[in-house]
Amino acid sequence: MINIEVERNPNENNANIIRKFTKRVQEAGVLNRVRGIRYHARSESKYVQKKKALKSIGRRKEMDLQIKLGKIRPYTR
Repeated sequence: MINIEVERNPNENNANIIRKFTKRVQEAGVLNRVRGIRYHARSESKYVQKKKALKSIGRRKEMDLQIKLGKIRPYTR
């Protein structure tokens, strides 16, 4: 954890302190790291991958059957 500290000089105004603080935050790279973690997706487990694969295989078989029966037109590029 990174703590950023800014000390106030006796003749400094509040806007200047905020500007100093934001500059230090940018230099430390705190926001970039937090934003990177924010949208991080966990990798799928083997079980979930297997379920997805079986589901897609089942869908593909169903589509092939519908095409053979003539209910759906085959997809061509």
